[in-house]
Amino acid sequence: MKKLLPLFIFFGIFLSCENKKENELIEREKEISLKEQQFATKEADYKALLQMRDSILALKDIEKETVLAKVWPDSIRGIWNSKMVCRESSCSNYVIGDQRNETWEFVSDSTGIYTNVINNKKLVRIFKATYNADKIVLDFSTDSLSKNKARINVVLDDLKNNVMKGTQTITGQNNCTAKFSVELSISPKK
Repeated sequence: MKKLLPLFIFFGIFLSCENKKENELIEREKEISLKEQQFATKEADYKALLQMRDSILALKDIEKETVLAKVWPDSIRGIWNSKMVCRESSCSNYVIGDQRNETWEFVSDSTGIYTNVINNKKLVRIFKATYNADKIVLDFSTDSLSKNKARINVVLDDLKNNVMKGTQTITGQNNCTAKFSVELSISPKK
């Protein structure tokens, strides 16, 4: 029994050391797990902040591109004479070299900015307009009841005092297209 006593003591010390090391390992694993959770939370916050920053930057870019006027500036508002020349056409009712002259009136009201097109003292179309300092975009589509379906898009991207130039694209039935050069000059009646 005396020989076994040191063996029991040694075994007891050995077991207590093992338990102590095991407990230390368990504590370390808990600490690591807690730090991993904290890191995951911080990483999720970081990703959310990046996403928010990107969406704000994208919104600022959109706002820059679409800072649109609610009224026409004095230099544009009023009556303009148009001269349009057909430059290319896949439509049977538009011939290259065909010329058109109309009166365009740039107007605004509480709902937005528009351009009225007048031919022979009759209103023939109303373009819905968007305008930023660099260009004017005008859009018109025939209604669903119209016999001849058409969509007309005008981009005036050469804006100078008393003269505006650009391109008018007409998309007709069967997706034919006709492109006109457009030159607007200020009317003396303005």
